[in-house]
Amino acid sequence: MKSLRALAALLLLAACGSGGPPPPDWKTDSAALVARYQKYALLGENTLAERYFQQAVAATGGAGRVAETAHLWLVRCGIRRAMLIDDTCTEYAELARMAPSATDQAYYRFITLRWEDLDPALLPPQHRDVLRAPTGRRSETLDTITDPLARLLDASLLVMRQEADAATLVIATETASSQGWRQPLLTFLKLQREQAVARGDRAEQAWLDQRIRLVETSFFPPPR
Repeated sequence: MKSLRALAALLLLAACGSGGPPPPDWKTDSAALVARYQKYALLGENTLAERYFQQAVAATGGAGRVAETAHLWLVRCGIRRAMLIDDTCTEYAELARMAPSATDQAYYRFITLRWEDLDPALLPPQHRDVLRAPTGRRSETLDTITDPLARLLDASLLVMRQEADAATLVIATETASSQGWRQPLLTFLKLQREQAVARGDRAEQAWLDQRIRLVETSFFPPPR
């Protein structure tokens, strides 16, 4: 697993090894549905995203799969925290007590900011450097993360830990912008605007206001 994207596809990857019978429908369905959840959640189309997620949970739950259902909730929590939504991962934690997984538990601790004594080796590779870096220098690791969603997640976690600097917000903003992820983009643009206002930088504020208007308009495009 290298990123949230890999986490979301874990069920499908496990099912599609070389040889053997085709995977059962619940595995392929849940993997495809949670990938759709990820897409639409990042776009800010929340009603559609939640519909796909509940269908994914119904697929694994209908098969009576506790560990896989817990994993879906963990994926959802990670995506929400990448968007700076302070999700506590309650649903994952409740299910995980019945079917614990060392790697999922490590990832859960990572995204809920419980980094003390957390073994980086248990995390997806993309997240290990930020955990290993000393406090105050963690934002320097963001540029080395090749996966956009993993980079966005790490930047969001640094904001939540109050370890983010101005460069962290720029990286998160441009990562979301390059992918067209409107929901986190709008959040980080507004955080940058707050900093520009605090500095009294009117030119930067005007530039950010324009970007914010463009993103907000895209949520409610004018009728044709």
